[in-house]
Amino acid sequence: MILNKKIFFIMILSLLIIPLIGVLMLIPLGSNSNTDSGSILGSVFSSGNTVNFKAYGTSSLKASASDTKYSEVNSSPSPKVEELELMKKIALFVSLLNLLISIYMWFQFDNNSANYQFVYEFNSLNFCHFHVGVDGISLYFVLLTTFITPICILSNWTDITVKLKYFLISFLILETLQIAVFVVLDLFLFYIFFESVLIPLFFIIIIWGGSNNKYRAAFLLFLYTLAGSLFMLLAILYIYQNTGSTDFLLLSLTDISLNYQKILWLAFFISFAFKTPLFPFHIWLFRAHAEAPLAGSIILAAVILKLASYGFLRVLIPFFPDACLFFLPLIQTIAAITVIYASLSTLRQIDNKQLVAMSSVAHMGVVVLALFSNNIQGIEGGILLGISHGFVSPALFICVGGIIYSRYHTRIIKYFKGLVNRMPLFTTLFFVFILFNTAIPLSLNYLGEFLSLTGVFLQSPFISILGASGIVLSAAYSIWVYTRISYGSYNNPVYEIMGTVKDINRREYFLLLPLLIVTLVLGILPNIILDALHVSVSSVLYNII
Repeated sequence: MILNKKIFFIMILSLLIIPLIGVLMLIPLGSNSNTDSGSILGSVFSSGNTVNFKAYGTSSLKASASDTKYSEVNSSPSPKVEELELMKKIALFVSLLNLLISIYMWFQFDNNSANYQFVYEFNSLNFCHFHVGVDGISLYFVLLTTFITPICILSNWTDITVKLKYFLISFLILETLQIAVFVVLDLFLFYIFFESVLIPLFFIIIIWGGSNNKYRAAFLLFLYTLAGSLFMLLAILYIYQNTGSTDFLLLSLTDISLNYQKILWLAFFISFAFKTPLFPFHIWLFRAHAEAPLAGSIILAAVILKLASYGFLRVLIPFFPDACLFFLPLIQTIAAITVIYASLSTLRQIDNKQLVAMSSVAHMGVVVLALFSNNIQGIEGGILLGISHGFVSPALFICVGGIIYSRYHTRIIKYFKGLVNRMPLFTTLFFVFILFNTAIPLSLNYLGEFLSLTGVFLQSPFISILGASGIVLSAAYSIWVYTRISYGSYNNPVYEIMGTVKDINRREYFLLLPLLIVTLVLGILPNIILDALHVSVSSVLYNII
């Protein structure tokens, strides 16, 4: 029994350490190459290395060297092909190993316990209380992170050649930071890791971004989310000053007066609203998605947007329950406006990637409505919808920002017609994920939307009607973009840029296949997730009541 306990807490530590071991393995590789071993900070603001691509807009676009093939003209020696392949294989192996460990931890998880499991505590340092563990809520966010990271690495498998080592290191570090957000049981450490994910994201966008607009997108991402989180830092310092601890378990036993709950709740809510994002704090999102490389868009949609949802469940609802009820009309108003505004904005998008990004804002609005519904149906529905969005949205980004863009070097919707004649397999898979995005039955999205809106309806029928309008609008923009891209033909050959292209290759197929299988299986058998959620969500509701 003692041996089993040691194995259990070693597992959760290994999830944090293994990606860092992969980083240490990558650092010596390519050290003799001037191309790949240059200063990563120096490349952030370098303005050279540009290459012209045709057919972005009506004329050629002067894009950065990190776009599409990410090739650059450089007389200095570059890493050998064998060394580049070794880097990618190491990163992929490390991420898959972390996935296997998280799955094993899932199998060992006790669904009947509301307590944190696989707990490890290190408090020998006065300035740091390292306390980690998982419950039924955080477990699935950890699984989502470890599932998506290998897909991120595979998504740019052939595209990234410039500073490949740093690209892979960034994603391995990002995996550790994301897992840390979901497993730490200390409020101060939660803030540190919550904000630390911005650093690798900033470099991913600004170095490997798609055009010169990447600088604006990266700084908007960094400054918007960092500015909002300053309020959370002040709230945490106030909590520590008055309670003497930032441990989750101790804070759950602390009685905070309503007046102070209101102030602290607002501080945390502003920070989480930037990360969700909710209207009007969403300005950074679609720009970051549009300029990020494909892997950056995938991780941003799948996991980064879920950090705030997890914060709602882990901090706002259990620690400030009275303030949550007091500000419930404000939450419902902002979330409903977010759903309708983002959906209508999505209808006006002309860029494939920005369309998927804005649709993510609408879906996250429904998630927020559900999480604050104060009933088990709504909260579990919000979690299911967040997880399903973490599968379907990356698949759509792979379709429009990876498969289509790698062939045509443009994301402008009006330039596409008749793809079904050139890429039948792609259009079939694209259609399936479009249907998932509209919450069709037998998909996990359907169950998430249904439970979410059911929970909201039990609390406020009128707000549930506003939230349900997002489903109708989602069907409108999803079916429109699919039919616009897949069917029809051009009468004027001047606008025809398609030419002869190949259908999806094996790597692209196996990128989409696991996302398709998981969304369908969990949509048909949702108890795989719900069995572990019931007890943990009930304990959150018990704290509220």
